[in-house]
Amino acid sequence: MKIAFAHDYLYEYGGAERVLEVLHEVWPEAPVYTSIFDPDAISAPIREMDVHTTFLQRLPRATRLAKHYFFLYPLAFEQLDLRQYDVVLSISSYMSKAVLTTERARHICYCLTPPRFLWGYETYLHRSSFNPLARIALPFLTSGVRLWDKIAADRVDQFVSISRTVQARVAKAYRRPSEVIYPPVDTAAFRQSSHSPGQYFLVVSRLGGYKRVDLAVTAFTELGLPLKIVGTGGELARLRGMAGPTVEFLERVPDAELTRLYQGCRALIFPGEEDFGLVLLEAQAAGRPVIAYAAGGALETVIPGQTGELFASQTAEALIEQLRHFDDASYSPAACETNAARFDKEVFKQRMREIVHLAHNGRY
Repeated sequence: MKIAFAHDYLYEYGGAERVLEVLHEVWPEAPVYTSIFDPDAISAPIREMDVHTTFLQRLPRATRLAKHYFFLYPLAFEQLDLRQYDVVLSISSYMSKAVLTTERARHICYCLTPPRFLWGYETYLHRSSFNPLARIALPFLTSGVRLWDKIAADRVDQFVSISRTVQARVAKAYRRPSEVIYPPVDTAAFRQSSHSPGQYFLVVSRLGGYKRVDLAVTAFTELGLPLKIVGTGGELARLRGMAGPTVEFLERVPDAELTRLYQGCRALIFPGEEDFGLVLLEAQAAGRPVIAYAAGGALETVIPGQTGELFASQTAEALIEQLRHFDDASYSPAACETNAARFDKEVFKQRMREIVHLAHNGRY
């Protein structure tokens, strides 16, 4: 069986790229086909893969202007030659699922989400920083691309969604069923033999508007509780400006330091709504509880009263109320670790092997 991976783009490192790394551990011989590749912005394991790019790679300032070329992605992926492969596994939140395969080949799409700016642009605009002209123009610019995205989805033989939240979106946007296989968490990397948390709380997040880190900054500034924030992004300056003396911005930290921060926090604070939310499980793998907004992936990964708590309203007031009653000593590190183990990368690998085996044998 010859298998290949298709990936939307490789010019930044995040959850989708971690998925690719783990899948490549299962099929190390598989090449990767992507739109744009920036080796300097990606992890060492991905730099060592056999990566093939599209004509977008040769466009001016490709990585810097990648999002502005969004209307060219369908054409770029359709021009890739994948005729030699029996199975193509796309990891997609945009257009890698647009690749063309032969009639005998099977295409599995591991769907991170249907593109938000195509299938939920009002929410996307609300959560993103766009000027007024872009907000008016986006619906007109994306109407044709939305049709292309639907055509691309029709080429997929089997959808796999990262959560029940995304499963519902796939059904709504594409009218297609999908299985749920949660993204992989390397729980062993965060586990510790003894638990001696410090006095601080922790946020680990890109600092974009929709992440709602502002809620945590407001809450901890008002309460005077120590909060450490790991991450960078366009909201960093604004958040610094509204933060009190107990809020510390660490920006980027090495992996080893991030693990220590997880292990030493009283709890992870997660005020945004995510399709899954890997950091929720990384904290639990380190034996620490989480306090999260009750939406999206948090509903599937946090057990209230056992591995953390959920607050129902996405407001600083609701988070403050939760913090006033929070006692980290009442949560068992072992219970947190056990819950995280359900999402371990070995579980993910086994499920994906089964999906690929069934597809290759014509069961999908």
